[in-house]
Amino acid sequence: MSTLARIWRHPIKGIGAEELGEVTLAPGLPVPGDRAYAVLTGTAEDTGAWQPCRNFARGCYGPELMAITAHTDADGRITLRHPARPELTIDPATDGAALIDWLTPIYPPERPAPHTLIKAPEIGMADSSTPATISVLGTASLAALSEKAGQPLDQRRFRGNLWIDGLAPFEELSLVGRTLRIGDAELEFHKRIERCRATEANPDTGTRDVDTLRHLREGWGHTDFGITALVRKPGRIAPGMEVTVV
Repeated sequence: MSTLARIWRHPIKGIGAEELGEVTLAPGLPVPGDRAYAVLTGTAEDTGAWQPCRNFARGCYGPELMAITAHTDADGRITLRHPARPELTIDPATDGAALIDWLTPIYPPERPAPHTLIKAPEIGMADSSTPATISVLGTASLAALSEKAGQPLDQRRFRGNLWIDGLAPFEELSLVGRTLRIGDAELEFHKRIERCRATEANPDTGTRDVDTLRHLREGWGHTDFGITALVRKPGRIAPGMEVTVV
């Protein structure tokens, strides 16, 4: 039997992982609050619509971002923590400048600078150009990659939403077009996720310490890890619930 192991969201794209105890999924939408905001860099401007990931602050460009954790309170205020920065709590609707000031010392100066916190459209600001995708990953795949790398790898490296126990290693990659059922919720598997250098960074320290992409290529002949899915039927989900692939 497969079960839902953990749920994560990232309220600000590329900046801060947050574990959740339960969520209610809605058709055509991401995990509630996931990638609900994003930080523009360089000459990128707010369009009010989805934009490609190259326009934003991301862990592949600034590995120290991977060490940020987040907590969203009932009023929508987000508290961010990083080992090299003081704790910061912001109202993302009004405190964008404070976030930029907080990020600047840990963002590479050679990269286009972060400058504006923007609100994402309702479909979120995930890397995938397909709107409102949710990423699904297997704990057995992480264990297999950890063994190949010779050290345990934290789930936060992969910035996924739903982690599933009980699948065979990398089984999820073969499920494109199939349906995942958790309680009343149903998700349609959509596309394998090709990984970038963000996964090389240790989420406790923000330093690159594992060549994850090389280990994936050597072990499995690709750099894919996890799969995107689209919610087709609504429902509440929580860790421990049974997962069925149909």
